[in-house]
Amino acid sequence: MAITPYTPGNAINLNSRFRGFLPVVVDVETGGFNNGTDALLEIAAVTVGVNDQGKLEPQEAVSTHVIPFEGANMDPSSLAVNGIDPYHPLRAARKEQDALGYIFKPVREAVKNAGCTRAILVGHNAAFDQGFLNAAVARTGIKRNPFHPFSNFDTVSFAGLALGQTVLAKAVRAAGISWDDTEAHSALYDTQKTAELFCFVINQWEGLHQKTEV
Repeated sequence: MAITPYTPGNAINLNSRFRGFLPVVVDVETGGFNNGTDALLEIAAVTVGVNDQGKLEPQEAVSTHVIPFEGANMDPSSLAVNGIDPYHPLRAARKEQDALGYIFKPVREAVKNAGCTRAILVGHNAAFDQGFLNAAVARTGIKRNPFHPFSNFDTVSFAGLALGQTVLAKAVRAAGISWDDTEAHSALYDTQKTAELFCFVINQWEGLHQKTEV
């Protein structure tokens, strides 16, 4: 499918706005900071779309808990922050391969429906989320990863430029978006708020280029 040129200030066309890539916001909760040794415990994704006013907005959200891979390290200090008990009897968790499949299916559908060629990961400190996602893909041997393997959009940089803030909670509040500290560090909540922040910054940028009728 041909990708038409992008012109700032017009109604957003996802096929052309990001060079054929569909932004998909991702957040992970983990058992540490090393994606090669530490457990992936939770993953969430939010696709974005265009509303009737031609503005970018969050759309479908999907999330799942993940069963730690065999031999995975889980740092108690990380578990204290995210509040996850990996072995709680009521924790509805999927094996890594099933969890990735569960997340990737709606992402692939969204890419196809938008006329895009691939998803591009959006995250707050995106390299962290992308590293854990790629490590899980490598461990499970999944061949059809819908995400670009190394390019990403980092809302830390976006928010630093547009709002003068780099901490997610502060950036979200600076954008006038509600934030609940008690919900933070849930993959789904953080992903939803990051998606709102990403859409806010893009829409603000587009608004700067809109032509005013005389």
